[in-house]
Amino acid sequence: MAQFDLPLDDLYDYRPDIPEPEDFDAFWEKTLAEAREHDLDARFERVDVPLTGVDVFDVAFAGFGGHPVKGWLVLPAGAREPLPAVVEYIGYGGGRGLPHMHLLWASAGYAHFVMDTRGQGSAGEAQGDTPDPVGSAPAVAGFLTRGIEDPHTYYYRRLYTDAVRAVEAARSHPLVDASRVAAVGGSQGGGVTIAVGGLVPDLAAIAPDVPFLCHFRRSTTLTDRTPYREIATYLKTRRADQESVYGTLSYFDGVNFAARGRAPALFSAALEDLTCPPSTVFAAYNAYAGRERSMEVYAFNDHEGGGPYQDGVKLRWLPQYLTDRPAD
Repeated sequence: MAQFDLPLDDLYDYRPDIPEPEDFDAFWEKTLAEAREHDLDARFERVDVPLTGVDVFDVAFAGFGGHPVKGWLVLPAGAREPLPAVVEYIGYGGGRGLPHMHLLWASAGYAHFVMDTRGQGSAGEAQGDTPDPVGSAPAVAGFLTRGIEDPHTYYYRRLYTDAVRAVEAARSHPLVDASRVAAVGGSQGGGVTIAVGGLVPDLAAIAPDVPFLCHFRRSTTLTDRTPYREIATYLKTRRADQESVYGTLSYFDGVNFAARGRAPALFSAALEDLTCPPSTVFAAYNAYAGRERSMEVYAFNDHEGGGPYQDGVKLRWLPQYLTDRPAD
């Protein structure tokens, strides 16, 4: 697939007017306050794995509604002092997988907290271990339309809340330096990273790669690739619900969270990306409120983006915020 979206120069100037609910901040303040009424109850159980370079802990904590959410905490072997931490969110359909799939950040000297994704983890290699106990009205197969009839019932209200609580769970561990925590993720994990950046004001840094969940109205009309196609398929049947659906999605749009982000941010976009079109990524990037932001662009890549090359970029970028200085 050749480049199909706006030219690169235009992407850097792309600032669409995306409606924001008047009660956006109040909605999220109430949502997180309700979640915090439940004891975080973060538990870390040591796992015996045949890996000599890391120590692994099976994690459980209370997410949205007090529901148990799983994760992994992977530490450099023998760590004794609090470490800077990287909290990672998973791409669409994936789960936390197995511990040996998560060695990169601990190998670089960080505590690595991997959050499982409720209800997901039955696609591809990375299995999940966290059920989503909340039902929904009729929805298209997948997660993007579950509970979409109302922002209070929407699936991503639960997932974003889990993600904020994951930061709190990571910070609760004695070997994590709570003042030096970054959030990272690709695709769905990138969209969740942007949301967490807007909801947790004191992160040290964020690094969303080819992020999903940004500029929904353009995404659902520009690409026919899933997952965004799930929304279009839903609206094929529910023809009268278009504006109410986009109204719900406005509470979860990465562009609106980006406007509240303050931590230093490293984005990436791929110009042949038919899953998360580059203009939707740049809409969030250009709206980002933090003073320190940068964008890595991969001109001839689809949704794989920079892949391991981008991992290398992040490995060189993060130390200035996690090891060279404390978070602001």
